[in-house]
Amino acid sequence: MQGVFFRDTTRRLAQSHGVAGWARNNADGTVEAVFEGRPDAVERLVAFVHEGPRGAQVERVEVFEEEDEGLSGFAVR
Repeated sequence: MQGVFFRDTTRRLAQSHGVAGWARNNADGTVEAVFEGRPDAVERLVAFVHEGPRGAQVERVEVFEEEDEGLSGFAVR
């Protein structure tokens, strides 16, 4: 969803919890994100994306566990 600062809010929250990764808008209007970090911190980010920032309309969240890529920092793509 555009116009609600979903990716930037996710970036700020990830940085405050020491989570690495990235978030990007897809052409179909969805947001895709990758999170790497302590399990409790990643769980907080996953909980956040179920709601999103104020004004967001989250219809569905799909979570996949994958091997860490060794990411550092958090980027908005």
